[in-house]
Amino acid sequence: MPISQEELNRHSHRIERENRKILEKLTKHSKKGIDGEMFDLHAEVFETTDCLSCANCCKTISPVFKERDISRLADHFGIRPGEMVNRYLKLDQDGDYVPQSIPCPFLLPDNKCSVYEHRPQACKGYPHTDTLPISKSLNLIVKNSAVCPAVYEMVRQLAIKHGI
Repeated sequence: MPISQEELNRHSHRIERENRKILEKLTKHSKKGIDGEMFDLHAEVFETTDCLSCANCCKTISPVFKERDISRLADHFGIRPGEMVNRYLKLDQDGDYVPQSIPCPFLLPDNKCSVYEHRPQACKGYPHTDTLPISKSLNLIVKNSAVCPAVYEMVRQLAIKHGI
């Protein structure tokens, strides 16, 4: 049975610790093959994943909004980029623009995105398990495994396959 978003949220720190150990072991022993396995698992797991039934990513974490994302959304709303920032965004501790509040201000009650066609690149690529090599995105995948039930399932399947 897949893990629920509530269980992920309740046990996120433990899940991150466990999945970091799993992925670090796997990347030490099999740097070439593990990326291909993750890409394959991404396709397989997302065939049966309904993101709209969860939307935990939109409810619990903040995507980074790059300048081009801000401009695209400002055009969509018919406002200036500065107004877009003032209404919806803030600078985080790393100097990145992120939503002023969580859940995402563009998340609708039915878990759909009100700006889906204009959403930030970070949202388009989420959870980044089909584009980035694990060796370069280990921290991101570990973090996402404690947010996204699909990523959690991918790491679980890798661990089972490799006997970890």
